[in-house]
Amino acid sequence: MEKFELSNKFDNFASPEALVEPPLEESAANINASPMVQLADRILLKALDSKASDIHIEPQETELRVRLRLDGVLQNAFEPLPAKVIPALTSRFKIMADLDIAERRIAQDGRIRRNYKGRTVDFRLNVLPSRFGEKLVLRLLDSGTTQLGLEQLISDPLVLAELREIGRRPYGILLVTGPTGSGKSTTLYGLLAERNHTELNISTVEDPIEYTLPGITQTQVNREKGFDFAQALRAFMRQDPDVLLVGETRDLETAKTALEAALTGHLVLTTLHCNDAPSAVARLSEMGVETFLLSAALVGVLSQRLLRRLCSHCCEVHQPEEIELARLGLKASEGSSINFKRAPKTNTCNQCNGLGYRGRIGVFELMRINDELSAAIGKGASSNELRGLALANGMKTLLGSGISLAKQGLTSLDEVERVLLTDSGLQQEVRQRQVSNATCKGCNAGLQDEWLDCPYCLTTR
Repeated sequence: MEKFELSNKFDNFASPEALVEPPLEESAANINASPMVQLADRILLKALDSKASDIHIEPQETELRVRLRLDGVLQNAFEPLPAKVIPALTSRFKIMADLDIAERRIAQDGRIRRNYKGRTVDFRLNVLPSRFGEKLVLRLLDSGTTQLGLEQLISDPLVLAELREIGRRPYGILLVTGPTGSGKSTTLYGLLAERNHTELNISTVEDPIEYTLPGITQTQVNREKGFDFAQALRAFMRQDPDVLLVGETRDLETAKTALEAALTGHLVLTTLHCNDAPSAVARLSEMGVETFLLSAALVGVLSQRLLRRLCSHCCEVHQPEEIELARLGLKASEGSSINFKRAPKTNTCNQCNGLGYRGRIGVFELMRINDELSAAIGKGASSNELRGLALANGMKTLLGSGISLAKQGLTSLDEVERVLLTDSGLQQEVRQRQVSNATCKGCNAGLQDEWLDCPYCLTTR
């Protein structure tokens, strides 16, 4: 491999070094700093030490409330602060994010970058005018704590193997769906990390860029200049791409451009907001995407959620009541043979700060597109029809995946019910069990609903 020798003269063209701020843990303890500077740094430090995902700074009529989102649930971080600190603290965060401190009538977005324990941490800041002042929400983007390996994100070996197989496809589009904060971006980054090789040209367009990936071209949209997802995708097509990541598909133009890229020999990964995997097709159809494009380009849909993981130091064995099992579609006889676990009601555990949960674990629903599903999409099949075909093809529902984690003692039935239990989700799970019970596990013979045992090999259903 040829190596270029550069003279020292090129050093004159280097960008000037940016001002380096002291580490956050040092500035928060600096007694010589002004009170508002120290308070702002203490809030950021508390969030990082607690491994929070978001900070909510909320002005009230008589106080200022600061809450942290820990493992998906908001918790009070400090005692309420006096309302008189609202203007000064808001201005401090705006200055850190390089925002206009005089503008209090419209929402603003910014970014704060600080050093913490030897690594760089970003905070994405949104400022929103409210009745008693401006509410601040900061999203923590700490790439140092993010695990991008898919095996660390997905505990189900079957879903992991199928997702990796889809990620190795030379072309097609993979949709990852779920609400905000459900780990969609982390899953896509994990897929990109596995495909990040010298022989592939990988490009991403994001809003904003959450984590830096070495060896990958990452682009951020700039709507003020007219540079949106669709325009970035069209530019990528002239950059000789192999794999493309689109941060979010939210309009018809972006969706059609992404599908056309998938049909011309590129693998496209993108996210979409919808409730489950089968409804992603209906969501794109509502945008105006033609079904023939979807049937030809779509290779898979992954829907995901995050459940709180039980603290292994304080969780206790729990035998749920029959009515609790029935709400999740479980029989009492099925639950009596399993040692479910839950968080204790009175808890002084130091490992989880008395919450009963520590960390989170993902639940996934992967709909692989086979020939039958592709044909149904092309004919404009409904979400229920696609769901039935996917279940018959072996898809495991979100609720079913959550119940499996509860049976393993990794989370509680209360957490499964809080995040995953909906009427449609329960119907999907019941339907999935009916489909799985329609074939004998011993001899693969077809079974009728009223048969308790297989008449051919006497295997119990």
